[in-house]
Amino acid sequence: MSEKRNITDFLNPSIEQSDEKAADRKKDHIELALESRTSLDVIDDRFYYDPLFSGHPDPSEFFQTFQFVGKSIKLPIWISSMTGGTEMAGTINKNLARACHDFGMGMGLGSCRQLLYSDEYFEDFNVRSIIGDEFPLYANLGIAQIEKLISENQTKKIETLIQKLEADGLIIHINPMQEWFQPEGDLIQDPPIDSIKRLLDTATYPLIVKEVGQGMGRFSMEALFQLPLAAIEFAAMGGTNFSKVELYRNHKKSELAKLALIGHSANEMVDFCNEILGGSLPIKCKQVIISGGVSDFLDGYYLTQKINTNSIYGQASAFLRHAQGDYETLYNFVKKQAEGLALAYSFLKVKR
Repeated sequence: MSEKRNITDFLNPSIEQSDEKAADRKKDHIELALESRTSLDVIDDRFYYDPLFSGHPDPSEFFQTFQFVGKSIKLPIWISSMTGGTEMAGTINKNLARACHDFGMGMGLGSCRQLLYSDEYFEDFNVRSIIGDEFPLYANLGIAQIEKLISENQTKKIETLIQKLEADGLIIHINPMQEWFQPEGDLIQDPPIDSIKRLLDTATYPLIVKEVGQGMGRFSMEALFQLPLAAIEFAAMGGTNFSKVELYRNHKKSELAKLALIGHSANEMVDFCNEILGGSLPIKCKQVIISGGVSDFLDGYYLTQKINTNSIYGQASAFLRHAQGDYETLYNFVKKQAEGLALAYSFLKVKR
């Protein structure tokens, strides 16, 4: 970056001569000016661009630590639950946990179901020492497992699982469509809301409830906001859809495929939330993780600024793509997300 100059510097030709790259830069400008014309139909019209009120941010110092689900967060991004129990999963989870530590993010583990019955894959999930004590780490079980543990009076196994992982709480994923399409899927006997309430009656740890890629409608969101949950995670339509994943594995149910295309986008769910929060219901859950179809920092910034409650945004597949190899690849990806977010906070305002 060139040094700051005052107006007298620009009036002095010797200054221009001292800028060794000036000629090349001007040549680039001439050659690229026509190519860089921007069509009006590609403008992202979600934002006001106000360039007058901030200097350039330093992304490494821009974000201040705040509290979310009872722990510290610095970069307002959540690594949404993905995978566990395979050879690749150990590398992925450890890379993701390291990024959480380095950037100050929270993380949900993939399904920990296997750990209820065996420690064979424990090391794939054992990342507390990597992420550190200050940032949130959540275990993860499906609603079918919760229902089964409740019916067998075995919910103490959840507490043991959380203690073993040194996790801060439990994510419950609600996935009736996925379970129906999955060849090995479990039959859910009770309404998930009833199982969630039963677990809340005895749980000594925080709970987060999420879907798995189709989001949730207004009535489900109303029911969840009235429960003392640590947070609600959207897992909306637009990202990885685990019902579709199972349909790819189970062609016998392909005639039901249209059911996997029904759901709600993150933007629609933000609107649901704002309507619910502005109404007369007794709200007990006041934190939200906006995920599902959040492709980049601009989506995340837009949605977290639009919602009228404490929120961060979550991503899964974007992190997964960068976490399967060397850590440097993942680190550079998150660094660019932080840079983009810092610029968005500095120069953009959401149109409401």
